[in-house]
Amino acid sequence: MLLSVFGQLAQQIMPNFVTQRSLYEVRERPSKTYSWKAFVLSNIIVEMPWNILLAVFMYLTWYYPIGFEQNAVPTDSVAERGGLMFLYMLTYLIFTSTFSIMIVAGMDQAAEAANIANLLFSLSLIFCGVLATKNSLPGFWIFMYRVSPFTYLVAGMLSTGVANTNIVCAANEYLLMQPVSGSTCGQYLNDYITAAKGYVLDSNATSDCLYCPVDNTNDYLASISIYWSEAWRNLGLVWVYIFFNIAGALAIYWLFRMPKKVRAEKSKKV
Repeated sequence: MLLSVFGQLAQQIMPNFVTQRSLYEVRERPSKTYSWKAFVLSNIIVEMPWNILLAVFMYLTWYYPIGFEQNAVPTDSVAERGGLMFLYMLTYLIFTSTFSIMIVAGMDQAAEAANIANLLFSLSLIFCGVLATKNSLPGFWIFMYRVSPFTYLVAGMLSTGVANTNIVCAANEYLLMQPVSGSTCGQYLNDYITAAKGYVLDSNATSDCLYCPVDNTNDYLASISIYWSEAWRNLGLVWVYIFFNIAGALAIYWLFRMPKKVRAEKSKKV
């Protein structure tokens, strides 16, 4: 649900950029008040204070109410993981703003750009490895898992929020089974737990064995190819996408919106 704000933010950023671009192209650009690169970069930079403010609000109203900080207590990493999660939220918002500007940079209408941005957002979310795991994707589509920015964003946020802590099943999540006569639940399920992991609620019980299939969050994360050891690396990779968005916005604006010398020379000859 946290990632669903992407569409709303994009639809607010794009119309404002189109308005500013129209003013620039009829006023500042013909008079050469400042360059087109300054215009594009200034529209990106002006979003940063708002990104920081929104990141603080999202962090305080999401991270602590859910109780993610409690998962860092067993490894004494509350400060590190809390700070890392804030950086992920800030990075996500910066990615959203730079991506929105890159998409709308060369398009006339904000509505058309928003449709394209939401389509790419949906594809990135579908192939990020959580809704459909990497191993379940057909071979042809595995490249979408690798190029999706949300693969690294979601992996980093999940590992930061829930890694390195024990899992306690709720009462309705335990599997009930009966041991063979003369053995305890621990003896009956010992070999299975060694192979499949999990835990027995009362290993000394001789009937009504309650088995929880998972006992550690790292086991679940590993099943969807997410590891705490890669959390900082994933943050750096998301920043690579941000710099790509900035470079892409400059390239697209130059390609589709800037008058080219060849065209100018042709018009003079005519």
